[in-house]
Amino acid sequence: MCTAITYKTKDHYFGRNMDYEFSYDETVTVMPRNYEFIFRKAGSMATHYAMIGIAYVVDDYPLYYDATNEKGLSMAGLNFPGNADYKPEQTDKQNVSPFEFIPYVLGQCATIAEVKALFEKMNLVNIHFSEELPLTPLHWMISDRESSITVESVQEGLKVYDNPIGVLTNNPPFDYQMFNLNHYMHLTKEEPQNAFSQKLDLQTYSRGMGALGLPGDLSSMSRFVRATFVKMNSISGESEKESVGQFFHILGAVEQQRGCVHMGDEQYEMTIYTSCCNTDKGIYYYTTYDNRQITGIDMNRENLDGSELISYELVKGQRILMPQDDGMKE
Repeated sequence: MCTAITYKTKDHYFGRNMDYEFSYDETVTVMPRNYEFIFRKAGSMATHYAMIGIAYVVDDYPLYYDATNEKGLSMAGLNFPGNADYKPEQTDKQNVSPFEFIPYVLGQCATIAEVKALFEKMNLVNIHFSEELPLTPLHWMISDRESSITVESVQEGLKVYDNPIGVLTNNPPFDYQMFNLNHYMHLTKEEPQNAFSQKLDLQTYSRGMGALGLPGDLSSMSRFVRATFVKMNSISGESEKESVGQFFHILGAVEQQRGCVHMGDEQYEMTIYTSCCNTDKGIYYYTTYDNRQITGIDMNRENLDGSELISYELVKGQRILMPQDDGMKE
C-alpha cells in the first residue's frame, strides 16, 4: 500500500512511500510546458504548467504516480481497492480517466482553490489506459503550500475532503480515517501521568511511554495513525538538508520491509521508493528500497519550455560511503 504526507519548515515539502510488490521501472520524469498532453475525452493541453514526479512512461506517455508542478501544487495517487468507483461518461462533465488525472489537475491549477473549482465540472470516468494496463483503484491527496485535500471517487460520487493533517494512506475512506484518530487522543510525546488510580503508585519505567498504544502494524489504518502522530510531533531545523532529512525520517516510520507482507508465490510488498519534493524550489528527492542514499533532481535545471519528456532512471543499487576509501562503494 502507500503513505503520503506534507511537511513545512521554511519551505514546503510533499512526498510519499510507494509500497508495492514489484517495480514498473519508474523514472523521475519532467514534463515541460510545451509537451502536448492528449486526453481520451477532455481534449488536449498544448501548453501547461511544467511538472516533475515519478511516472511509468509508456510510448512517451507519462503515467504519473505523484508529481509537483512549477507553481508548487502537488498530487499523489494511492491504492483504494474496494472503494474507488469510476463512472460512465457524462455529457455535462469533463470526463477524465484516473490515469490522466494528475496531469489534468497539475497542468492547469496553481492552488487548492483552483482545484476545487475544477472539480465542479469533472467526472472520473472508467476508461482504461490499455488492456495490458487497466485502471488501478485510487484516491488522491492534493496539496499547495497552505492546505491539502483528499479526493475519492466512490459509489456515491466524487467526494472532496479538506485534509487538515496532510496525511493519506489507503483504506478505509478518508472521513473514517479521520474519525479513527479520536481513539488515540491520549497519545503524547510527553512523559505520561498516572490517571489509572491515585491509590496506586504507578511510574514510568522507559522513555516514550506517552505513545503506548500507537499502532505498529503495517495495515493502512495503523499507518495513517502512526504517520499522523510522527508528522504532527516532528521537529527539524529549517535548512534544506535538515528538512529533507526529517521528511525521510517521518516516512521511515511507516515504510514496508520486504518479507513482512506476503503477496503469494515469491512476492512481498515493500517500499519501492520514497519521495520528497521541495515544492517551492521544484527539487524532487527520492530513495529506493535498495539505495538509501538520497538522490535529487532539480526541474529548474531543465528546459521547461521544451516539448519532450525528460526522464531519469531511479538509482537502485545500494551506495555506501567509505571515508577511508575517499569514495563510494556500490
